[in-house]
Amino acid sequence: MPQLRIGLAQTNTTVGDLDGNAGRVLELARQAHADGAALLALPEMALTGYPVEDLALRTSFVVASEQAAAALAKRLADTGLGELVVIVGFLDHSAESANRVGLPKGSPRDAAAVIHRGAIVTTSAKHHLPNYGVFDEFRYFLPGTTLPVLTIAGVDVALAICEDLWQDGGPVAAVRAAGAGLLLTINASPYERDKDDTRLELCARRAREAGCALAYVNQVGGQDELVFDGDSMVVGPGGELLARAPQFEETLFTVDLDLPAATGHPNDTEIDGIRVDRHVLSAEPIPAYDARAPQISARLSDHAEIWAALVTGTRDYVRKTGQRKVYLGLSGGIDSTLTAAVACDAVGAENVIGISNPSRYSTDHSVTDTEDLAARTGLELRSVPIAPLVAAYLDAVPVGGLAEENLQARVRAVVWMAMSNDDNPSIVLACGNKSELATGYSTLYGDAVGGYAPIKDIPKTLVWELARWRNAEAERRGETAPIPVHAIEKPPSAELRPGQLDTDSLPPYDVLDVVLAQYVDRDRSSAEIVADGFDRGLVERVIRMVDRAEYKRRQYPPGPKVSGKAFGRDRRLPIASRWQERAQPDR
Repeated sequence: MPQLRIGLAQTNTTVGDLDGNAGRVLELARQAHADGAALLALPEMALTGYPVEDLALRTSFVVASEQAAAALAKRLADTGLGELVVIVGFLDHSAESANRVGLPKGSPRDAAAVIHRGAIVTTSAKHHLPNYGVFDEFRYFLPGTTLPVLTIAGVDVALAICEDLWQDGGPVAAVRAAGAGLLLTINASPYERDKDDTRLELCARRAREAGCALAYVNQVGGQDELVFDGDSMVVGPGGELLARAPQFEETLFTVDLDLPAATGHPNDTEIDGIRVDRHVLSAEPIPAYDARAPQISARLSDHAEIWAALVTGTRDYVRKTGQRKVYLGLSGGIDSTLTAAVACDAVGAENVIGISNPSRYSTDHSVTDTEDLAARTGLELRSVPIAPLVAAYLDAVPVGGLAEENLQARVRAVVWMAMSNDDNPSIVLACGNKSELATGYSTLYGDAVGGYAPIKDIPKTLVWELARWRNAEAERRGETAPIPVHAIEKPPSAELRPGQLDTDSLPPYDVLDVVLAQYVDRDRSSAEIVADGFDRGLVERVIRMVDRAEYKRRQYPPGPKVSGKAFGRDRRLPIASRWQERAQPDR
């Protein structure tokens, strides 16, 4: 059987940085060529970054993407890499459907360019356009109708793009009939919990259906609210795992494969409405060589995986938006403490400034726990007491009760924003967790201010789990545990009135988070949740809080998605709505 060494490049691209992304492709092509690869595959939209959102509707951006792809082809040939087959995702357009009514402006396509010997040999667009969860691709792209089959070193390689693998039918369904020896998919598949298991099962199933080996290359890194975890892999025709790249690491992953010889089918095959587009790039097999042992990287534990997602999302958001430092309010509570630990891992403790704002309601331990955190992590700690500032506000605007509590929170935020603005470029990190966002237990323009929110998709109970995991991981490595134990163990409080506890306003978090998971993440009705044994009054109370807080969530900073349904891109409900969930049985 012919041998083929392929390179799968888990790249961390930046949306809109066409020159930078192209330069990275060129660098990886040099590495792949030096490593003896005949084929290098990069992720979906690697040249433009992903997701491009409404940039896809700007003709100038589409043209720039097409020009960048053509220029890349020439640069590869000019640097002696012309024989390497490079497959890279980019944005192009369909001239046949340009500017027709009812289609995206400019008719853009989420496409792959096949580059060989200084030219783009062919392009192919994604056939299945996802329009669920975080995806809105019907808005942006036209679907493709072809299945490219490339003969490379005597092997037929079929090419598909991301969602084409997830949906039945389309190009992937045509692979078996086309007689391909390898199905290659380029992807920008966002991370969420347990998705690595789902991906492996999917790749194994599609390989068995196609009757050939399958190579899957995925993007890595953070882009706004999305995090990409890599997790590239190769499976055999029977679905067996042959090789797997590490998670959350930018890497060039090379794999040796023994594959069936090219079939030589005619060029004009059409299968279930998909046209098979064949191109012979190199018909002769590579002389036999000693194949390398495949690499199968170990999977991260659940908590390690989530932590990597938070750190990756925070690091890349800060880096890609051009910030130098991050500021955050430190109360000594578990949420701000965990956020600080994420920030230190993401951008380095030397670039993290924590601000303590003791007030007349602050406990002694809120100060000492914050000082302990700074000593453990090495972040810079500054203290700005807010009692005089609050008093001045109250002299001018005498309010009490909840309004006074919110005033204190907003005074803190003014301090954080002022200090961050004075140290430009830097941003403030919001420290709210998913349970607080869900119930509206945050102060708009107070603790909800900031440019990024690292733990906004982390329920409170998981916040505590991650804190304990991070400390245990540090101890396993022989390092100082970053999170003070007292911050983990003490009852949570906003400290805006004497003796205040979160449970004064919310159900216990171990109960609250289960109800929220049912209502928010699974879209279950109140009647279904009550039928599971939860108190009717508690369920109705929680649902009222969630529904009333939609306007707050619309104004909350972006943060990394780690769950199956994150606030923001995943869950979009009307603010002005009279629909109310009721706990009576459904009729």
